[in-house]
Amino acid sequence: MRALVLVLFVVNSLALIGLILLQMSRHAGLGGAFGAGGSYTVFGREEKRDPKRTATVVLVTIWFVLAAILPLMH
Repeated sequence: MRALVLVLFVVNSLALIGLILLQMSRHAGLGGAFGAGGSYTVFGREEKRDPKRTATVVLVTIWFVLAAILPLMH
């Protein structure tokens, strides 16, 4: 059981790293440092409809749950 949780934790961590790196590509560079990447629409980016943001929240939640469970398993 511990091995399964550990494998899920590693796979989730790698997916989270990849997703964060995908999000950083739009904000990379000097223009992103000053907010140029945040204007996908006239009034800025729609945070609530961004599927990458939703997926990141889900993966981070799963990561925290798995990180809390792993030390409890012997």
